[in-house]
Amino acid sequence: MTERDDTRRTTYRDAGVDTAEGTRAVNAIRQAVRSTYRPEVLGDIGGFGGLFSASALKEMDDPVLVSGTDGVGTKLRIARLLDRHDTVGIDLVAMCANDILTCGAEPLFFLDYIAIGALRTDRVEQIVSGIAEGCRQAGCALVGGEMAEHPGTMEPDDYDLSGFCVGAVDRPKMVDGSAVRPGDVILGLASSGIHSNGYSLVRKVLVEGHEEELGLQRVDLGGATLGDALLEPTRIYVRPVLAAVRVTRVKAMVHITGGGITENLDRVLPDDCDARVIRGAWRVPRAFDLVAEAAGLDEVEMYSTFNMGIGFMLVLDPKDAPAAAAALSEAGERVTEVGEIVEGSGGVRYK
Repeated sequence: MTERDDTRRTTYRDAGVDTAEGTRAVNAIRQAVRSTYRPEVLGDIGGFGGLFSASALKEMDDPVLVSGTDGVGTKLRIARLLDRHDTVGIDLVAMCANDILTCGAEPLFFLDYIAIGALRTDRVEQIVSGIAEGCRQAGCALVGGEMAEHPGTMEPDDYDLSGFCVGAVDRPKMVDGSAVRPGDVILGLASSGIHSNGYSLVRKVLVEGHEEELGLQRVDLGGATLGDALLEPTRIYVRPVLAAVRVTRVKAMVHITGGGITENLDRVLPDDCDARVIRGAWRVPRAFDLVAEAAGLDEVEMYSTFNMGIGFMLVLDPKDAPAAAAALSEAGERVTEVGEIVEGSGGVRYK
């Protein structure tokens, strides 16, 4: 039997994975995660699975679980450039929670996945604090997640985020667009900016080669920097919209994400209806003008790519629109009547 040659010993840490740093990161985020807990959460951070009691579903006649998954995309590149990581977690939750909201579902719990080149506790703490803030805004619990180091496949400072949200809605109250008819009104809720879509184009025309300008204050952005404008987190519409759904009948709802207004609003239209959207009914944030000018894009392309200042839409009967608008405004949303449903063939047209 030969003695082991300790000079050939290679540890997990030597391979680029620091499990001790992982433990420190978990301890650092513990309080942020707990701050999102709802009464239904069972157990605590650190388990192999997140536990959530389904007892609340007993109050529904026919409970339906609704799930959504998404990421933040290349907006993360700007967070890396500015070394600001406390808002992209809000984006992550928003992209998932706003999606399942469109059928009237209340988000219940959320899980995240963080892939990172080299684990740094301070950075992970910023990221997860943002995810926790997003969960608090959406009213859902952060019941679990994963932090995975990828040495050799990702640069040490690089990371990516993904997550998924599970919610529930009572089937009789589910919003599915089937009742949309000509004459219905379209209400739009203001976005907080570009949100989390179209950033491959945004980076190409506004960031690449202009990195040093991201931190400069700009008069045309009201004194904010371009970096501020581009990292403004996606607005989470859950609480205001659920408040409106409780007081009146909403026929359809739309989260304006990739594909802009043109390629999202048509998803809730019957084959015999068009949506007629009135350009100029709302104020388009300056950030979109900057993109259009730098990229040389016309309105057709912009409205097919970005939210253009409207992050969420609701379709209602005209008699129900005032009550919905009042509930949304009272909850802090900027509400605008942006168009109507007309006879057509399932498309979006602009006036």
